[in-house]
Amino acid sequence: MSLRLVACLLAVAAVAACGPTRSNQRDCGAGPTNLDQDPANCGVCGNVCGDGNRCEAGACVSGICDVGAVEDCYAGAPGTKDVGPCVGGQHTCQPGGFWGNCEGEVVPVPENCGDGLDNNCNGKTDEVEDADGDGYTTCGGGDCCDSTECTRPDLVNPGAFDAAGNNLDDDCNGAIDDTVQLCDQSLPSDSTNALDFAKAIDICKTATMADRAWGVISGTLTYPDGTGTPDPQSHAIRAHFGTGVLPQGGLSLAMLSTGAAAGKGDTLPTYQPFSTSTQTATESAFPADFLAANGGELPNAPGCPPPNVTTANDAVMLTLKIRVPSNAKSFKLSSNFFSAEFPEYTCSPYNDFFVILLDSMYAGMPANPTDKNLAFYTPMGTQDRVPVGVNLGFGNTGLFTQCVNGTTGCFSFGGQMGTISTCTGTTQLLGTGFEDDASGDCDANSVVGGATGWLVTSGNVVPGEIITLRIAIWDTSDHLLDSLAVFDGFQWSVDSAQPGTVIF
Repeated sequence: MSLRLVACLLAVAAVAACGPTRSNQRDCGAGPTNLDQDPANCGVCGNVCGDGNRCEAGACVSGICDVGAVEDCYAGAPGTKDVGPCVGGQHTCQPGGFWGNCEGEVVPVPENCGDGLDNNCNGKTDEVEDADGDGYTTCGGGDCCDSTECTRPDLVNPGAFDAAGNNLDDDCNGAIDDTVQLCDQSLPSDSTNALDFAKAIDICKTATMADRAWGVISGTLTYPDGTGTPDPQSHAIRAHFGTGVLPQGGLSLAMLSTGAAAGKGDTLPTYQPFSTSTQTATESAFPADFLAANGGELPNAPGCPPPNVTTANDAVMLTLKIRVPSNAKSFKLSSNFFSAEFPEYTCSPYNDFFVILLDSMYAGMPANPTDKNLAFYTPMGTQDRVPVGVNLGFGNTGLFTQCVNGTTGCFSFGGQMGTISTCTGTTQLLGTGFEDDASGDCDANSVVGGATGWLVTSGNVVPGEIITLRIAIWDTSDHLLDSLAVFDGFQWSVDSAQPGTVIF
């Protein structure tokens, strides 16, 4: 027996080494290929690896690198490697074909003013400059990302709001994506402090005219012309309205009413039926700029008669002066309008008004309305502007949904009768008093009133400017049959919006 044969018998486990070397080369119809590496013929001819996958050892695997490979890495901004303390590191390809952590790297961080180090690796130490032109300096101005420390230095500074989901510490408070705040706990329901109402709708920050922070600078509760003290019953902060209307943000919501801002069982103020009215009998001029922009008359839904009045009755207005965050281009606010004028006085001169007026320097596109009222709806395929109010229930606009389908305008007194078929239910009326039986008012199954359901109103702003937001409600043409508006869930956005009001 030859020595070679003996060696092969003794090395049974390594028998392959005793003959020709095994190869995974095959001809799959287009010439020889390696089934261990060919993503079109992985393991066997015709086995195609999907997009983004590789063929490794005859198996399709996802990933971007060869397992065990080691490469140099650096995640800092271009031009910062080997500047100041910033250095690169190395990462190793992990099972599955993905790079592991970049071990040993040091990347730019916000400047630690006063430590004598170039923490942001821009070639300067403890600098006092505004490299990104956002109006805030690194040292002295608190800008935690002025040049190299993050991907969007133009959006990051102490005057910004923390936009959700962008993985940035927009407002330089040391936390990333901490947008959600609670500031509306334990607010008194009968508060007369306008800043409590700002908190109730989730505007949690305050500011002053002297500082550069964003937030509410001042606020008032008045009549729509900016004067007087409204009836204490006309406004409230609640944890809910009835049983079906809950906060859209935080734990509270705000309410304004031409009667009592209360549902069944509420106190401070106490519930009173909307159909019999509290008749506070207060009167006020309309907002002068809003009226002038509409030719001296209140606007109305197309096809409906205009109100023929000169005063806002049983009215209340919340006014907030707010500095806009340096990275905000628009805002939105949720609202829900209820009225006992529905359905009897739909499309009549008795159209109670709810307005959200925005004073802003914004002059871009899409344009804010010239009369400043964001509480309007434009039906699809039309140029019409329908103000938020009971007349949204005329013509099936689709924005009056919490109600009973049937006849509208049966007591119109010079208005237009019609029908509505867009009511989807009365869940949001439950416990409010608007759901009470009113059989015979237009139809045998009529209830006291109806509501829009939750709507969302948006408006555009200029970053860093000071805006004035006025939210008001009033009875039109009489002091009877009250209306109420709930609003909540104020939010800023880094993008421009289409101004107006849409279904939530």
